Amino acid sequence: MTAPPDIEPTLEPASPEVKRYSRQKITTMLAAGVTSLAWLAFLGLDAGPDIGAWLTQRLGESPWLNLIAMAAILGIGLEIITLPLDFYSSFVLEHRYQLSNQTFAGWVKRRLKAYVVGGIIGLLMLSGLYALLWSSGLYWWIWATVGWLLVSLVLGRLLPVVILPIFYKVTPLDDEPLLQRLQRLTDGTTLTVEGVYRLDLSAETRKANAALAGLGNSRRVLLGDTLLAQFTAEEIEVVFAHEVGHHVYRHLPKSIALQVVTTLVGFWIVDTFLGWFAPTRGYHDFTDPAALPLVLLVLAVFGLLLSPALNALSRFFERQCDRYALDRTGNHAAYRSAFTKLARINKSNPDPHPLIAWLFYDHPPIRERLAMADGLS
Repeated sequence: MTAPPDIEPTLEPASPEVKRYSRQKITTMLAAGVTSLAWLAFLGLDAGPDIGAWLTQRLGESPWLNLIAMAAILGIGLEIITLPLDFYSSFVLEHRYQLSNQTFAGWVKRRLKAYVVGGIIGLLMLSGLYALLWSSGLYWWIWATVGWLLVSLVLGRLLPVVILPIFYKVTPLDDEPLLQRLQRLTDGTTLTVEGVYRLDLSAETRKANAALAGLGNSRRVLLGDTLLAQFTAEEIEVVFAHEVGHHVYRHLPKSIALQVVTTLVGFWIVDTFLGWFAPTRGYHDFTDPAALPLVLLVLAVFGLLLSPALNALSRFFERQCDRYALDRTGNHAAYRSAFTKLARINKSNPDPHPLIAWLFYDHPPIRERLAMADGLS
């Protein structure tokens, strides 16, 4: 089942190809982000009031119809202007660097699924937000945060059992010898081996990956079939132990708690800032359905400003899990081999510029992770 340890645990500097791939992915991501912000700014700061008046003339005074129409204009327009960049990043570049197995038809099918699933979830969340915004008075931002928490908990439970299988084939891991090895790594934790699943990634990508997903009895460790096929049992143990570390350190509940705080602050900023700013842009107030792009623009800018700090926290969590994996398995050689192999298979740049790593990386660079292991060996 697993590949032989045919890669020496020595990570060479990034090749020109890897550097080029990394640079092009980041450039495309930045272009998509700037384009998205520009579209929100155009609608929120300039065109929103006129579009709102036009919608009211045709749809009447119903705030719900106007909200849905404005959301459609915003979402469809955003998709149209960012679709070329998304296609270039997720399809063209992945094939150019031999990282994708996905056909064009498969890419389109996945995209359509994302529209349906994302559209339903987005519409429900938007409707809930504005129902609270219009009905709960001055402290809507507190109730909206509570609502966001409830939605997050529900989606957290549904993600691995309902949502993820829409996009990937997810099956219980049926390799008994490997399960027995992994079982030993769960002893003393509340994560049971029944929560280990095989995630069919190979239909779309050649990259190897693993993740911890779900809440409560839906929590499970997901091991990509690309990882299972190319890593030795010892390397899989290290990767698995890393994911168990997220469970042991309760990173998911901590992340949710942090997101509750940042969501509360974000909604409070919307209430405080747009309370006086929205009328200066021609809106009755920020609860006007036409002001939806302005609300989202403020939240997007707030999230952008927070992202370096949130990425730093994520890197801290990942370092904790790396140390846990090393302590739990005691296999430094397998750790080095696993992460060296991950870097090579996924064409990850092990030595990004420190500013790039600080701004965009939610995992420590591979070189740093190997240096940490060397320091503990």
